[in-house]
Amino acid sequence: MIIQKNRGKVVTDAATPREKFKMVAKTMVSLEEVLADELREMGAENVTVLNRAVEFEGDMRLLYRANYSCRTALAILKPFAEFDANDDQELYDQVYKIRWEKILDCDCTFMIDSTTSGEVFTHSYYAALKTKDAIVDRFRRNFGKRPSIDTEQPDYKFNLHIRDNHITLLMNASGDSLHKRGYRQGVGIAPINEVLAAGLLKLAGWDKALQAKPADLNFYDPMCGSGTMLIEAAMMANSIPAQYYRGNKFGFMRWKEFNLGEWKSVKNEEDRKIGSLDFEGEIWGNDIDEQVIQQCEKNLEYTKLHHDVMLHIGDFADQEPPEGKTLIVTNPPYGERIKVEDLNAMYEKLGDTFKQRYGGDCDVWLITSDFEAMKHIGLHPSRKIPVQNGSLDCRFLHFELYDGSKKAKYQQDAE
Repeated sequence: MIIQKNRGKVVTDAATPREKFKMVAKTMVSLEEVLADELREMGAENVTVLNRAVEFEGDMRLLYRANYSCRTALAILKPFAEFDANDDQELYDQVYKIRWEKILDCDCTFMIDSTTSGEVFTHSYYAALKTKDAIVDRFRRNFGKRPSIDTEQPDYKFNLHIRDNHITLLMNASGDSLHKRGYRQGVGIAPINEVLAAGLLKLAGWDKALQAKPADLNFYDPMCGSGTMLIEAAMMANSIPAQYYRGNKFGFMRWKEFNLGEWKSVKNEEDRKIGSLDFEGEIWGNDIDEQVIQQCEKNLEYTKLHHDVMLHIGDFADQEPPEGKTLIVTNPPYGERIKVEDLNAMYEKLGDTFKQRYGGDCDVWLITSDFEAMKHIGLHPSRKIPVQNGSLDCRFLHFELYDGSKKAKYQQDAE
């Protein structure tokens, strides 16, 4: 990979498939370490955990692989220019010097997402505007025409990151956010983000339990809605890549340096892993709303996972989890988008059901943003992990269930 330096500016030329370079993977609150582990397992080097992001090094094959198979990444970004600027004019001048013609053509479309912090650049929109002006002015001067702006489906998404006077420009290799898996044919009122769902499952240990391959391992979501948690759990159990249903819809496919042969090779390697875990357990879902269960069925049929997941309609208190070791992860209503007449009573009922119907073979996790209703569960969580669901501050709670007294449970474990 060729790196050119010019008056503090760093411009990275196109990398060959095996040359290594820095990348940044964006994620959600509290999923940084989970994502870092995913990337390490894929072969990433020099992994550094940041705030809602992970920096790492790898080659173009790793860039393809991370986009296709990372379950907890929202986007994979490739930095390509870095410099300092102390005012708007210096920002414009430095951006203008970049050899943009090596990145995109006059007939391409692009957009710029910008984030700023510090006192030098206080308006992210204006910084993005100056960056856009520099790009199009360079094309006009050198070619007499310019690429166009498209904020909906651009050929190139650029990220402008400014901290104080330090500027980094990155190419978004993913295109649309990687939470858009492509399998949703029907949605409920408040579907959980797919990346968040996968992250919660990993925080709850579903992936590690699958690797251990216990014969009686099961999964259950007693308030499954349109089935996001079920589908993510089933995809992990079957080793189905995160973007298997997305199709060929990635930002890197429009890049000049895109290598179709390398992409097909990476995709085939990942697809060959499907079914490798030989999962023999059961995956169950339940919801009281028949309409959302029908939407869940549509999603499961689209993914061809409908044979692997059993659905039930009814009150969660009337259902029992599968027999054997069962992980329960659920996303009950918070009272925000799904209105519940008495949320406190619902959470109390949820806690009573856990205690009375779910024995020591069940491990229960739930996410909620209603910290008052959370107190009515009547169980003491062994862990409270802060997470964010959209704009809502939430807690991911872990409840250890046991048969009989807690004292007897720990005595049994000690033996």
